[in-house]
Amino acid sequence: MESSDREIKVVVFDLNGTFYNKHSKDEFFKFVLSKEPKRFHYYFQMAYYKILNKLNQIRQTEFKENFFNYLDHLQPEQVKKYAEEFWQQEYPENFNDELKSIFDKHRKEGTTIYCATGGLEMYVKPLFDMYNVDYFAGTETRYENGTYKVIGKACKDEEKLVRINKDFAGKPFRIIEAYSDSKEAILDKADKAFLVEDKKIKPYQG
Repeated sequence: MESSDREIKVVVFDLNGTFYNKHSKDEFFKFVLSKEPKRFHYYFQMAYYKILNKLNQIRQTEFKENFFNYLDHLQPEQVKKYAEEFWQQEYPENFNDELKSIFDKHRKEGTTIYCATGGLEMYVKPLFDMYNVDYFAGTETRYENGTYKVIGKACKDEEKLVRINKDFAGKPFRIIEAYSDSKEAILDKADKAFLVEDKKIKPYQG
């Protein structure tokens, strides 16, 4: 355990397109569809919200809620079951081996490993029952009236820093390295920052 006055060294990484070579929001939909083909009609609704998102016509939180409508009326226990099976299928073959080696090295040195992702916690969590991290933050949801509602804000950009600060609860910490597939706030806060493009790790020029 870290003492209350000792600075905690942290490595932060994004999940989708970074540690995970694909994008889980799309891949998990395909997986659920393979189990429940009748949900295919949600594809057109999802395509519509993707377009709005790309055009910046919708807030990230609203986008997350609507994109995942394909999970409507699936009980949380069933989503968890599907998520466990999904990640067993994906891990470790579709993950970045070089990043895994970096994280494993840091772990041996006592560095705190933190995943901050925009993915929904309810389906991301089973991954980290397989690959251990010290902390992870994702978009939180609650199941209400047959649909999933985002609690607070989607875990994107500045919100990731909010969640990190909350998890460390006032303890001094320093992000020594950060990894993402796109420019975001955690990269600007790190001592060393890296972009992951086509599975290649490159220094980030802020």
